[in-house]
Amino acid sequence: MTGVTVAPEPEITPAGLPETGPRAETESVGTVLLALLANLVIAVAKLVAGLVSGSAAMLSEAAHSVADTVTEVFLYVALRRGGKPADEEHPFGYGKESYVWAFIAALFTFVGGAGFSIYHGVTTIISGQEAGEYLASYIVLAVSFVAEGASFLKARRQVRDQSRRWNVTPQRFLRLTPDTTVKAVFFEDSAALIGLLLAAAGLGLAQLTGQELWDGLASILIGCLLLVVASVLARSNVSLLVGRAVPRRIHNQIAADLRAIPVVTAVPTLLTMQIGPGDILVAAKVDFDDDVPGSAIEAASDEAERRLRERFPEIRYVFLDPTRGVPGRDHIDGGLDR
Repeated sequence: MTGVTVAPEPEITPAGLPETGPRAETESVGTVLLALLANLVIAVAKLVAGLVSGSAAMLSEAAHSVADTVTEVFLYVALRRGGKPADEEHPFGYGKESYVWAFIAALFTFVGGAGFSIYHGVTTIISGQEAGEYLASYIVLAVSFVAEGASFLKARRQVRDQSRRWNVTPQRFLRLTPDTTVKAVFFEDSAALIGLLLAAAGLGLAQLTGQELWDGLASILIGCLLLVVASVLARSNVSLLVGRAVPRRIHNQIAADLRAIPVVTAVPTLLTMQIGPGDILVAAKVDFDDDVPGSAIEAASDEAERRLRERFPEIRYVFLDPTRGVPGRDHIDGGLDR
């Protein structure tokens, strides 16, 4: 069995893997901190406007922004904790810890934001509580839209830039990226902008018709929106925590690189795992030519390590197990098929 030690990671990677390294981490931290600052200011403004007007939609939006603020704190912790280097207690590093904190952030959005919004919307419809001053709510919604929009544009720019380096569409990048922090900020900012439009529509209809039903319905829709976002993010983090494989085309390229070693006759088993936002583990059973000596197998293992790292710098560990197989029968079309 051959083990590969940790190597420095470059900033831009070829052949379809997301950017990692200091620049990518700094960009993610900047995206999270901007979203944190924006949500904190907006949460206070929405809370004041909601208490003054008595609007269920405004109070739901306040809960939404509070949930987003706490979420950004968790995401910041995820970036810092997940970036700790490997040690004897955690030989494969702390990358998966970032998924733990991101999962907690998704749960907080689910319980804190969605739960409060739906509950408050239902009670408003039942009680028929009338909203007071509308002007303050409209002003806060407009200012919030500008602030949330600025945070969203930064997150969208990061997604667009990294998807270009990955040579995929932004939609596919968001599905496949192991960087759950930028994914969370993008989805939360998108939901925030939609929530602001829902709140404005609910307030406007309530003011025009005199029926607070619309305000309550807007609050419920905001809560449902948060449920969808929280569910998507939680599912993504659970998959990564369990041990998600790399995308299929990366799996097949790894198999092809191993198979291209002259003394390798087959790669019957190839397993991959994303062990952190920028770290990949590769384990393979490799059938070597029966006529080659042990020294040739060792040299081939070193060559396999060099080739894989050259193509995919995110590969931090490679374990090759010499095993008997059927020549030409390789493990292809494995990995994540999305």
